Amino acid sequence: MKLHLQFAVAQDMQAVLAGFTVDLFRALSPPFPKLKILRFDGSFPGDHVEIELQAGPLARRWTSLITEREERENEVWFVDEGQELPPPLKFWRHKHLITRQGNHSIIHELIEYRTGSPILDRLLYPIFYAQFAQRGPVYRRFFGKVG
Repeated sequence: MKLHLQFAVAQDMQAVLAGFTVDLFRALSPPFPKLKILRFDGSFPGDHVEIELQAGPLARRWTSLITEREERENEVWFVDEGQELPPPLKFWRHKHLITRQGNHSIIHELIEYRTGSPILDRLLYPIFYAQFAQRGPVYRRFFGKVG
């Protein structure tokens, strides 16, 4: 299943890319499930991000590896791929794409995920959409509102 959200922010794409720090990651965490950051290396190939998702007494580990990072004239991005995923996820690929839009930028959340069940993939879509849609106000707080 694929998901694509986009958010306009006031800063240029290089500043936005540099702003993907542990502080931003912490601010982007959804209210549920609660997220505990165990490791955050950064956004370069070979970097690791490890979190623990906490839902009441249940805790599930999620580890991702940064596999790509590109910087071009009008777009920059990095990709995290799930290595250890909480059930029912079996595949996760998240491309953080930032494109130039005049004197500001567009942050694109490009997510591909699979559970092994097309029905479950569809059922999870609105949940993932809602969790990533809440990133818009956080991005605007960190990088400024356009207009």
